[in-house]
Amino acid sequence: MISRSYTNLLDLASGNFPTMGRDRDRRRMPRVMTLPGSICEMDDDQAHSVSSENPSSLAGDRMIVVANLLPLKAKRRPDNKGWSFNWNEDSLILRIRDGLPEDVEVIYVGSLCVDIDPIEQDDVSSYLLEKFRCVPAFLPPNIVEKYYEGFCKRHLWPLFHYMLPFSPDHGGRFDRSMWEAYVSANKLFSQKVVEVLNPEDDFVWIHDYHLMVLPTFLRRRFNRLRMGFFLHSPFPSSEIYRTLPVREEILKALLCADIIGFHTFDYARHFLSCCSRMLGIEYQSKRGYIGLEYYGRTVGIKIMPVGIHMGHIENMKKVAAKELKLKELKQQFEGKTVLLGFDDLDIFKGINLKLLAMEHMLKMHPKWQGQAVLVQIANPTRGKGIDLKEIQAEILESCKRINKQFGKPGYEPVVYIDRPISSSERMAYYSIAECVVVTAVRDGMNLTPYEYIACRQGMSGSEADSDVDGPKKSMLVVSEFIGCSPSLSGAIRVNPWNVEATAEAMNEAISMAEPEKELRHEKHYRYVSTHDVGYWARSFLQDMERTCMDHFRKRCYGIGLGFGFRVVALDPNFRKLSIDDIESAYIKSKSRAIFLDYDGTMMPQNSIIKSPSAEIISILNRICADQNNAVFIVSGRGRDSLDKWFSPCRKLGLAAEHGYFLRWSQDQEWEMCSQNSDFGWMHLAEPVMQSYTDSTDGSCIEKKESAIVWQYRDADPGFGFSQAKEMLDHLESVLANEPVAVKSGQFIVEVKPQASILIPFTKLAVSFLYAVLYTRIFFNHRGVSKGLVAEKIFTSLAERGKMADFVLCIGDDRSDEDMFEIIDDALSRNILSYDTKVFACTVGQKPSKAKYYLDDTSEVRFMLESLAEATITPYTSDEEAADSA
Repeated sequence: MISRSYTNLLDLASGNFPTMGRDRDRRRMPRVMTLPGSICEMDDDQAHSVSSENPSSLAGDRMIVVANLLPLKAKRRPDNKGWSFNWNEDSLILRIRDGLPEDVEVIYVGSLCVDIDPIEQDDVSSYLLEKFRCVPAFLPPNIVEKYYEGFCKRHLWPLFHYMLPFSPDHGGRFDRSMWEAYVSANKLFSQKVVEVLNPEDDFVWIHDYHLMVLPTFLRRRFNRLRMGFFLHSPFPSSEIYRTLPVREEILKALLCADIIGFHTFDYARHFLSCCSRMLGIEYQSKRGYIGLEYYGRTVGIKIMPVGIHMGHIENMKKVAAKELKLKELKQQFEGKTVLLGFDDLDIFKGINLKLLAMEHMLKMHPKWQGQAVLVQIANPTRGKGIDLKEIQAEILESCKRINKQFGKPGYEPVVYIDRPISSSERMAYYSIAECVVVTAVRDGMNLTPYEYIACRQGMSGSEADSDVDGPKKSMLVVSEFIGCSPSLSGAIRVNPWNVEATAEAMNEAISMAEPEKELRHEKHYRYVSTHDVGYWARSFLQDMERTCMDHFRKRCYGIGLGFGFRVVALDPNFRKLSIDDIESAYIKSKSRAIFLDYDGTMMPQNSIIKSPSAEIISILNRICADQNNAVFIVSGRGRDSLDKWFSPCRKLGLAAEHGYFLRWSQDQEWEMCSQNSDFGWMHLAEPVMQSYTDSTDGSCIEKKESAIVWQYRDADPGFGFSQAKEMLDHLESVLANEPVAVKSGQFIVEVKPQASILIPFTKLAVSFLYAVLYTRIFFNHRGVSKGLVAEKIFTSLAERGKMADFVLCIGDDRSDEDMFEIIDDALSRNILSYDTKVFACTVGQKPSKAKYYLDDTSEVRFMLESLAEATITPYTSDEEAADSA
């Protein structure tokens, strides 16, 4: 058991971390009981996992918003006694509450932008919680430096913006101590969340890359906590992301959330590709919603760009109208055409590329010399920044060169402002700008174009001012590499690296006819005004609630250690197979049908020796010795292998190649579950598969007696999937007139004969007529499967007057699900008796159509050993039987 006092950060970051938080005074009873053995070496707090059986609607609940920084401004009081706080109106997370019902309480959890003396921290915490409903997380100085300036700003932020650490001077090498600090900081945030969390009623919404492993800490404690995560930065392509040494830990931590949000489809697509390539998880799209099936839970993927707060923009415009700055700017740039750039000062904003484009435009279009002015406002960097001095020097050099070449008395083509400006001053600059230019080489969203559009709409109503209420037109030149670009269809999109094209776009924007400018502005404003920050928040939270509703219908189990922790969600009726229950039913029954998969069920998948042990042979012989038992090994392996391995088991039935070949016992001949024994179609399918094999590195063809399979498990996942999809259509076209079924599975495309069961009608009772007709109609257009084998055996036993009253079916993979499905269907169609005891069992706790599970192959062998001991008929070896005869 992990100690609560365990503080080794190196082990913490590698996954062996304790659960967060202190014991609460009020213990909560768990709604979901964790089965014994489900969780190994978990912390004691896991036993107090809290869930809710009945999901409530959002109205009346609380929303806990977690971000790196609280939406507060703080400054020391003039008398140096205490602090004064007020809302940061420019904070995005502050505006989330505008998208919620009025009766929803919002609590903010995050750190402060100032250092608070430890002596004052308790007082500040109480004041902020009471006054602002904010819970501050005070990070120790030794952690905050490595957490924020270290891992966040020198590892994650550059990497997510496609900057690889090729040298220590560019991005920095991976430093595990910074990762440990990042994990530790996330743990401290989780403790603050737990302090105010009511897991039965609250929603938790986590924001941005600073807190990407926080979902793991919260999910370890509360299995069914309703939790979402939104990434405000780009998510890089898998080729970039896979260079991160802790790539899988972060992906698994994010998948502990119920829903993960991104600004654009590109960012979501990159995340899904990483999940596919690194975790083997494929996404599904259903009715417009994208989801990842992760251990029985559907993790929703939300694509929704954030908006601006229209009310805040309107207020700032009113403030700007009352200040003299707007009039001053109008006088300063009277008769000039102003292009505006408003960017943070960092290496990814492409400020110098914008200056070079301006320089090129003045060269190529001399008419703008003395007329066009680029006002470039550079916000001071939020952190220490990377290569900041070099960027500043480069920008200043470009400004000096352009102004020297094209400037003249009373005219400077570039006005560079490198100081913080207020929101109202920003509105004033928007008001005089004919065009806003954004040339970021990579940016998560960038709301500058949205703010510009809203500001250029002017003010309506009695407070409209002629100085602010200008013409309703706006022009945008935006980089195609920023998150807002897809939503601005009327903007001129550019590749900022192409300086010449950007210069032409700027010329086109300011030269465009007035009516077209107004039309483009109208289109943009209609989108920006309706897709504001409130709309974004409502949409995300509605999808979070919808995603979580399904989880409340299932039983949840937490398993795994460290960042390998995950919640397994299973059907409420899914439970571990009781040896006593199955043994009791086995003894009372008179006709038994037993179906056993081999690989992964009788034999471990990773076993080098594939042949059955003497112990397995002995167990099977003892069970088969009972004349009331029909025991079958149902496997995807070929009949030659099965015949050789199970030759000592003379009474054992075998179903090879997923049931295409069937033999009831060793003294009987193999049957084929198809009328057609002509495999001429293989000569048509194989050349098609071979052509795809030649063009798909890592793929191969596997030929069986009854089927031919194309495998691409070792190929590139994306390309292999694309090729498989194309091959499926190709084969269906080529084999349209052949009696075969073409199917795709996990990393395979398979062609196999259609099923056709031939059962003599004269030997069947009238009660089975429907079953036979159903079988012929339903299966005639399906490929041979393990389910078909079970169907045939049930029907044959019923025909002989030995309808099974005990069924045991055990398997571990997708092909065995066909057997589980057919058993339920057989009960409804009277092929099995209504009181038949059915034990459909999968190996491992995972989503399945089976009602029971066993943990591994050793438990399967133990269960079969128990049935062998309960078998009434004395066991006699085949050799002894032959001697007695």
